[in-house]
Amino acid sequence: MNLSELKKNALAQKKTNKKLIQKLKKKKGKEVDELFFEAHSKAFSCIDCLSCANCCKTTGPLFTNKDIDRIANHLNIKPKLFIKQYLRLDEDNDYVLQVVPCPFLDQNNYCSIYDARPKACSDYPHTDRVKQHQILALNLKNTEICPAVFQIFESIKSVTH
Repeated sequence: MNLSELKKNALAQKKTNKKLIQKLKKKKGKEVDELFFEAHSKAFSCIDCLSCANCCKTTGPLFTNKDIDRIANHLNIKPKLFIKQYLRLDEDNDYVLQVVPCPFLDQNNYCSIYDARPKACSDYPHTDRVKQHQILALNLKNTEICPAVFQIFESIKSVTH
């Protein structure tokens, strides 16, 4: 699925996916986690992030102080300089990228700071973590960004009817 198709399909499924979220909220947390983990494993067995990198091209992660220190160290610059060159404070007073696509993404969709990347990047799209109940709205939003998340929702819908 190409990325313009993904956005169109995700928007077409938004109402159905919101109903799915309401259904999932009524289930036990562990059951929801298991549904997501199984669908996540299935989706990522056939999706290659390097062929897409839409998350890096369209959204930016939050940067924690630990992330900033680690990346600055990796780049061999001071954290203050890293902040000045790459980050800004958003409306919630969180550090985010000044620009997207991510300045660390190369033309082959490789991350130049992969070994030091922010935790938000290494955990993305968060569909294999515990306590999925807490991030169902985020997952819904990510169906428009990540083909795997869209596929995960479709897979969960097929087993929960």
